[in-house]
Amino acid sequence: MARTTSFRRPGRASSVVAVIASVGLLAACTGNTEDEVGGGDDDEAAASGEAAPAPAGGNDETGETVTIGFSAPAADHGWMGSITQSAIDEAGEYDDIDLQVAEGTNDVSLQISQVQTFINDGVDAIVLLPFDGAALTEIATEAMQAGIPVINVDREFSAPEASRVTVLGDNYGMGRSAGEYICERLGDQPDAVVAEIAGIDNLPLTQDRSQGFEDALGECGLDVDNRVAADFTVQGGESATSNLLQAAPEIDAIWNHDDDQGVGVLAAIENAGRDEFFLVGGAGSANMMREIQSGDSVVEATVIYPSTQAADGIRLARLVAQEKGMSDLVESEVPRMVQLYAPVVTSENVDQYLDIAFES
Repeated sequence: MARTTSFRRPGRASSVVAVIASVGLLAACTGNTEDEVGGGDDDEAAASGEAAPAPAGGNDETGETVTIGFSAPAADHGWMGSITQSAIDEAGEYDDIDLQVAEGTNDVSLQISQVQTFINDGVDAIVLLPFDGAALTEIATEAMQAGIPVINVDREFSAPEASRVTVLGDNYGMGRSAGEYICERLGDQPDAVVAEIAGIDNLPLTQDRSQGFEDALGECGLDVDNRVAADFTVQGGESATSNLLQAAPEIDAIWNHDDDQGVGVLAAIENAGRDEFFLVGGAGSANMMREIQSGDSVVEATVIYPSTQAADGIRLARLVAQEKGMSDLVESEVPRMVQLYAPVVTSENVDQYLDIAFES
């Protein structure tokens, strides 16, 4: 049987995980029941034709306790570690959530068995960041057919019926944001040499990031002159960057897809004694933000890929399991998909993001 750990803490603790959200959809979930929105001043406002203000915090009021199962890959790098911790922290803000956390794993068969355990236990909802979206589609569909809503995080299933809600980062937008920043810096230099250090090339998320980057560069007349792929690890980042620097004697800008592998990227740059270019990171680690703050690093910017996605998934799972909607919307149901924004962090706004950044 797959091992799980239960997390349930009373009261509401302070949290930073909800700072970056999708166009504000999750920032102010308010009441939806008839008792919360009807009567009193609201009726008077309706009679006068004025819009009544929504009651604050209704959806955050304690409701029926729901059991949420959570499974994600192993926390073998900073971003994934932050994903799991953010989910635990978010659940800890609600004393009506009983969070069952499965041990992080990169073994697809084990993750499938974890979800099967959640189904057998009859949890009220499942938040699942699959190691492989396609491989977990069948068991997620089984959960849905058993009446257990599944919140799919980050890596999409291959069938829409496998989840009730999907929470995604914007991988294409992440690439576009990086490309647009480089265009702003080098758009008047048509001969500028741009390099790209990707993640795992066979992943759709990597392909989306690269496509967004290429499309943005093309709009200002630039292209990717040198490209290598790493594997989202420090070691892979260092090896791939060493190869890149040997192949390209002169570079003007580099985009590195992932700040965790960026630790190795910077090590390779330092070992090569190269500093004629600037570097844009990806994901938004505290390490890279401190490099930006220093003012004497090749790192000028990083593009946020929120590690708050699973925390948002926990909050949405609670709403769905308690049959609540999101009263910031006219709709009475939680949306099918939430996609988070990919802002660029520079020296001008780094202070805004540093406190909610993850450590590589």
